[in-house]
Formats: sequence, C-alpha cells, structure tokens
Amino acid sequence: MTEPPPDFRRLACPVPVTTGPTVQMAHGGGGRMSKALTDRVFLPAFRNEALAALHDGATLERPAGRIAFTTDTYVVRPIFFPGGDIGSLAVHGTVNDLAMCGARPLALSTGYLLEEGFPLADLERVVASMRDAALRVGVPIVTGDTKVVDRGKGDGVYVNTAGIGVVPDGVEIAPARVRAGDRVLLSGGIALHGIAILSVREGLAFEAAIESDSAPLHDLVAAVLAAGGPGVHVMRDPTRGGVASATNELAFAAGVGMVLDERAVPVREDVRGACELLGLDPLYVANEGKLLAIVAPDVADAVLAAMRGHPLGREAAVVGEVTRGPAGRVTVRSRVGGTRLLDMMSGEQLPRIC
Repeated sequence: MTEPPPDFRRLACPVPVTTGPTVQMAHGGGGRMSKALTDRVFLPAFRNEALAALHDGATLERPAGRIAFTTDTYVVRPIFFPGGDIGSLAVHGTVNDLAMCGARPLALSTGYLLEEGFPLADLERVVASMRDAALRVGVPIVTGDTKVVDRGKGDGVYVNTAGIGVVPDGVEIAPARVRAGDRVLLSGGIALHGIAILSVREGLAFEAAIESDSAPLHDLVAAVLAAGGPGVHVMRDPTRGGVASATNELAFAAGVGMVLDERAVPVREDVRGACELLGLDPLYVANEGKLLAIVAPDVADAVLAAMRGHPLGREAAVVGEVTRGPAGRVTVRSRVGGTRLLDMMSGEQLPRIC
C-alpha cells in the first residue's frame, strides 16, 4: 500500500499576530515586528539627532576633558513603586554614577530585555518615564537595543543603561585622595528607596506614605564641586547596601578608617519607625537620591552650605570623620553613646531594589 505524501503544511511556522496588547517573541526577532515596536515605542520617545541616524551605534562629538563611562542594569521589583519606576530609576542611577566621578552626563544608551507576554501598555509607560527623566536631566538617549525572552524566562522587563560624561579639567575625584581628618558629608535622609520598595512588595501600609528618593544628582554635585574645589576628594551614592556598604568600600579603597556619628545621620522618623518594625538598620538600606562626599576639613563648611542650598540637599549633615586606620574599618558612635563596628553585609538585606 502506497504511503500518502507528507503534509508539509504541518512544518510551517505560524504567522505571528501583528497586533495585540502584549510583547511577543517576534518583537525580538529582528523583522517587521521588531521594527514596528521600535517605531511605535522607542523612536518617538527618545527622538534626537544621534538616534535618528539609526546606525548600529551613536556618533558623538568628542568634548574637551576626560571621558567618564559607566553601565548598570536594573531589575527592580515591582517595576512601578512610590516615587518612581524602573525607567526613571535607570536614568537617575546612571547619571548619578557619572556624577560621582565628577562628570557632566553627555549621552545614555539603553537596552530592554522583555519577557513574552509583558503588557505593551506597561512598556510604553516605562519608556515614557525614561524619556521624561532624560529630558529633565538634559541628556539624550542616543542608542539602544531590545531583546525578548520566552514567557517564564524573565520577570517582565529588565533595563540596561550605559552612560558617558565629561570630567572637566582640574576635577579629580578618587578614593586615593582621601586623608585622615577629612569630613564625611551626607546629602540628606537615608533609607527612603529601600523602604518604599519593600512597602509595595510586601503590601505594608505605614501611617505616612514613604516614597523613593530616586533623583538625578548631577546638579547637586556641580554645586558641591563649585564650593569645595580640589578639597572634594571623593563622592559615592549609597545605593545597594546603603551608607554602610558605601563607607566600607571607600575606607577599604583609600586605606583609611572612618568614624560615623549615628546621631548626625538624617533619618526621617517614619522611616526610622518602619525600619524598627521590620528589624532593619537604616544605615544598610538602599538609597537612590543621596550622596556621600568626603572633603578636606577646610572646605567642609562651604560644601555643607552648598548642599543645603540645593533642593536635594536641604537635610545635609556632617556625619563622620576619616581616621588613619585600621584600613577599611568603619565604626559608629551610636545614639546611646556606645561604639560599634559598621561592617559590610554578608548577604543581601533587600533583594531586587534597583
């Protein structure tokens, strides 16, 4: 008996649905649907001269000064939270990393890793937030990329950003410049971002709403540098691991010790209460709109005044001092008068906070 001919129609790939409310695998395939997504969502939001060329990368004029370059990836959960979202956070975080080098931001790139089934409305909301944040900073998003992974292989959306900036001549920000006797300044109240994320994630309701402090710090840094000049030795934004991790990293890199005064560290009372309720130390909770500056003692007052004169630094305070050692050791004079070691966390206090 002769076998019937094979039905090759069964081997055909299904034609993707070109309209719908969610991200599809074909949006990452490099074909018509990829172009449609780019034309619909990304190009109108990020439109600028460098991006309009649609090259594999952006071509930019080279400015005078040294180039600063940074990259970061954002996996925060939930992607929308009180005071921000993953889009604005990605812009602020990358701009802030450049600012901590003393750099003025020039341009950003972005890469989106999308999960199949992610709502297009949420993607458009994230992209619009990223656009608005970049416009407020005055830094263009000049190139980017989009990839799509199978349903269940991601968590909705991850965002990667890279940024370039220029460090003006005469600005030298580095841990190696830190000296014993330097003052440690903090630009404002800590632990807002971490507590805001946790409150949404765990469905916690506090007496007063606690919002993330996510904000771009480049203008505040410019004020600090103008006031302190060469006396500004190093800066750091205390994100993951909070003030504790940032001061430990700087003390280790500079080969010095530090002593912080817990009573001088600004912490809002509602944030302090939330931390006590949850068993968290505010010094270890993440921030996204604060900076630490270690400055020479003779410029500390001028830098503090400059911080307090800026909207993002009104609660600034001198919170500690650099000591000769032991190298990498940070201690805290507690609120009750004792002294304790402020070590780095051995694990992760709050996962997925940025």
